Amino acid sequence: MNLIKLQIVELLDRHHKITAVADELGLKQPTVTFHMKSLEKEMGVALFESRGGKVMLKEPGKALLHYAIKINALAAESRRVVQEFGALERGNLRIGASYVPATYLLPSIINEFSRAYPGVSISIAVKPSPVIREMLINHEIDLGIMLTEPFEHPSLVKGLVDEDEMVAIFAPNHPLADYEELHIDTLRQSRFVLHGSESSTRQLSDRWMSSVGVWSEQYMELDSPEAIKKSVMLGEYVSFLSKMAVEEEVRQGLLHMRPLPNTPFHRYIYYVYNSQRHYSGLIHQFVKSFG
Repeated sequence: MNLIKLQIVELLDRHHKITAVADELGLKQPTVTFHMKSLEKEMGVALFESRGGKVMLKEPGKALLHYAIKINALAAESRRVVQEFGALERGNLRIGASYVPATYLLPSIINEFSRAYPGVSISIAVKPSPVIREMLINHEIDLGIMLTEPFEHPSLVKGLVDEDEMVAIFAPNHPLADYEELHIDTLRQSRFVLHGSESSTRQLSDRWMSSVGVWSEQYMELDSPEAIKKSVMLGEYVSFLSKMAVEEEVRQGLLHMRPLPNTPFHRYIYYVYNSQRHYSGLIHQFVKSFG
């Protein structure tokens, strides 16, 4: 089995068209078909089927896909690692970051790093922290920058960048603004706009609300922290976000914030990498930017 066959499996699952796969790989259509038949013969089982003008993976093909994705990622990674030797004059760094560090921490760091190493290309995928962890495990990114609670994983190595505090936010004319500390009884009577259920912010805020007996069956859910802040500014809603994400609006008087009382939950910004991949000089140099 060679890599081109595994690339075909992955691309067929993405495009479902032999012509599209051939175009992406720079091959002729008959060559792709030949590799498909060769792979089925090698495996001794049918991997592909035509359905409604599309090429679909059968169950054995789907089982192979799981390994094809990982092997293709490792092959691409090995090429990049070898090409990194010698200097930091060129290279590619793939970063996955959760929203808060991607928005409020990384821009200035990347700006300084790019000035020092103008030949390095940096791409950032902004995803929830659980998704970033999966991308690291699957070798889809080189480095993760995540805002999350402390965690352990046998394949992942993490380093502390900073501690973050989650706060309650509300408009200056909201009843909660009358109190120096977060008034739980008033909070119970409030309407909420909450982060999407996949985010670590939502998971943590749900746990805190449950611990102090605050909950509402009726709430608005938004995936964007910026949209959440805009909704809260209208005056009726309360939400929970990273302190780092709301400091500018608080400074301008557009929002008020209060610490969450009696919270045993803590979140941190970590840089994370997969111990099973080469810890390149490029990654090392970028991590040093955090100080």
